[in-house]
Amino acid sequence: MNNLFSKKAKSLILICIWTFIFTFTPHAVLAFKNHGFVIRIECFPGGSITVQRETEPPVILGKVVQIPKKTRWPSFTASKWGTPGTVVASAVNALHILVSLEDGHGRTISILPQGTIAPAAGKNSYILTTIPPGHGIFGAWAPTVGSKVKPNLNKQYKGILKEPWVLEIRQEPKVSPYFVEIENRPGGKITLWTREGPSILGRVIKPVSGSGRFQGTLFQDKGRIRANHPGVIDISTSPKGQIGGFQILPLEHAASREMYSAWKLTQWLIVAPYKGKFVGSAPLFSSYFVPGPARGEKLWDLWSTYGRKPLVLVRINGGKWSWMPEAVGKKDYALASITHIRIYFPFTDPLLSEGTTH
Repeated sequence: MNNLFSKKAKSLILICIWTFIFTFTPHAVLAFKNHGFVIRIECFPGGSITVQRETEPPVILGKVVQIPKKTRWPSFTASKWGTPGTVVASAVNALHILVSLEDGHGRTISILPQGTIAPAAGKNSYILTTIPPGHGIFGAWAPTVGSKVKPNLNKQYKGILKEPWVLEIRQEPKVSPYFVEIENRPGGKITLWTREGPSILGRVIKPVSGSGRFQGTLFQDKGRIRANHPGVIDISTSPKGQIGGFQILPLEHAASREMYSAWKLTQWLIVAPYKGKFVGSAPLFSSYFVPGPARGEKLWDLWSTYGRKPLVLVRINGGKWSWMPEAVGKKDYALASITHIRIYFPFTDPLLSEGTTH
């Protein structure tokens, strides 16, 4: 009973924070900011994994268990839309770093939590850690897609894997949009809300109506982001400890050979931009979405702990905004009644003046 109360209380706090921001704060002085931090991984067995924010002392998150013997090429399809020398995927069960682009395919090195398998990592091509899935650099301190990585592995990876080295991932401070709303129907609008107001990003090509067995959702709560990379937003519809979710795909990735079945199955929502491209581009498929803090994880204050936790709400049959309905496993029409989806962007400092520089 106490656990149930605690979960409901925390959810209420999160909703109250968003309500306060949008109801009682003048629109003209709102900007959402993500503070920066640096993740350092000592790449040898027993090496420390730390995170450091600005001038504060580093925080130890875990240890390195195993280091990669090689890189993976060709890597997962969407890695080719990333930027070499950056994080190309951020998830509860893996981080993938894009080393280079070669012959139209990405070459990657991965970082994995303990007790999980990420097929996209490849054999012997990952740093294995003691950090649990959905925590630390796979949760509260997860870097966004596009975060810069040092050293330049594109030039050094063949030699660097043979000796101890330090991997550095830099999460730059940035101002976030508020949220994105998706009308879950063919031709439905995709509307981004920022400090300047709403703007139309694109349209829905194919709506979602079912849940699927996306393995990483085992480590994420319902109505939360499981993963983000240049070709996907993966959303959990199952409680932590169970498997269920759906994915949002940009049209370019949906047209790839790997994802062609998404046109026939109900577990994928396919979207297209009004102009330019969605794949590998901010704000949906780069730069912002992260898994966020797991239950019990804390950052440096209330705003950061709850604000860096992207929330996904829905409207059922056009009704009021509500929690994501629970859908565990493969259920082809479990989400058919969802008419609207709203995804809140993470932030750590919500109240900045118009004149603030970034």
